[in-house]
Amino acid sequence: MGQRGLIFLFRWFDLRVGYAIMAVVVPFYMLFARRGYLAIYRYFRRQFGYTAWRSFWKTYQNHFLFGQVILDRFAVFAGRQSAFEVEVVGNKHYRRLAEGEKGFIIAGSHVGNFEISGYLLNSTGKKINALVYGGETETMQTNRAKILNNNNINLIPVRNDMSHLFAINAALQNGQIVSMPCDRNYGSAKSVECDFLRGRAGFPLGAFALAASFDVEVLAIFCMKVSTKKYKIFVRPVGDAASGETAGDRRQKVENLVRAYAGELEDIVTQYPAQWFNYYDFWKE
Repeated sequence: MGQRGLIFLFRWFDLRVGYAIMAVVVPFYMLFARRGYLAIYRYFRRQFGYTAWRSFWKTYQNHFLFGQVILDRFAVFAGRQSAFEVEVVGNKHYRRLAEGEKGFIIAGSHVGNFEISGYLLNSTGKKINALVYGGETETMQTNRAKILNNNNINLIPVRNDMSHLFAINAALQNGQIVSMPCDRNYGSAKSVECDFLRGRAGFPLGAFALAASFDVEVLAIFCMKVSTKKYKIFVRPVGDAASGETAGDRRQKVENLVRAYAGELEDIVTQYPAQWFNYYDFWKE
């Protein structure tokens, strides 16, 4: 009911009204959601070496920005797409692959507002198949699907029967695009430990193993909030496409792709440290 209320609010009021409310709500969230708060506080202390006071202030900024990107999604659900300005850096990489015969993989992450890029930009030509995780409310799922379908984006929910794997394989075989998050390991043993922001962290193999198997390229796309109503989207190629390696070479190729992606992610997070939205202990002790 609260989510429907947000959609109604943004149909009639400026987005900054929601931001003002969020600024008041955030301290209570930090107080009671201690696990996420402490994970981000340690992120600023250890990965960036900030002082205790600066880390606390940056943690507040991080939570406030996270609230803003969530509210921005509901503003779009309320029909306010035109309220946002979008600048795309490196779109030539996307166009080159979109105009080719082969499919390719878009590597997303939990930084900035990756999802809103699918709301604000129209995909022409190749269909994008976005891997999504269930658990959201009916309001969120319905509005998300409605807008993404209009933008030539098909949702592939992760299912316990693993049927999503067949959908992904079919999309790549048909020369389509597959989009999936690549920064969370979810406890899988199939990961690569990378040097990342003054520490060691595990990154999943999944998307990059698919790239090697289907001989397709990977693009990392980051959608960063740069002002109240402006987003900046960075499109970056990740390594090289696999091309006929032996089984042993392929494993090394996949690991190289993972590390290349981790390097691109590190560069973006260094530029926008407050837009890191992984609210758990991401790094190895």
